[in-house]
Amino acid sequence: MLRFVRSLAVAAIAVGAFAAFAGPPWMSIEYPANPHDTTTRGAFLVVNTYHHGDPAAMALQGSAEGVVRGERRSIPLRFGATGRRGSHALTRQWPTEGKWVLSIQLREGDSVGASALVVLGADGTPSNVSVPTTRDGPWHVPRAHTAAELASALAGAGEQR
Repeated sequence: MLRFVRSLAVAAIAVGAFAAFAGPPWMSIEYPANPHDTTTRGAFLVVNTYHHGDPAAMALQGSAEGVVRGERRSIPLRFGATGRRGSHALTRQWPTEGKWVLSIQLREGDSVGASALVVLGADGTPSNVSVPTTRDGPWHVPRAHTAAELASALAGAGEQR
């Protein structure tokens, strides 16, 4: 009987640990990057990734989506490491000419755990940042942005704030 109780206790702890880890990820955009931090100096912005409220190292993928002289462009983004857990530096990798939206996804295996759209204004700085969510009871759970949301963001890019 004691062995059964121990097994049950171990199983309950394992399930509780999994449930604590299984919550949704989150990301935030930090602009401007801190010029006094040598690991973010020169970065255009910093993407911070979280598991619940705790910084967590997670894989990012992204692209700069733009229109230059009427032609649609897509440029893959590379994120650099910083000195902080869950913090990713992004340098400017797209031209200053044209209208641009940064499409950033936090990857969980083959799926997107969270996404952000960073709309750049006429001056090239972020004019709007959105992290799309869906409601799950009282929670806002992050989701991948849709093609329509990206198209709408790009249509509004390049405008003054």
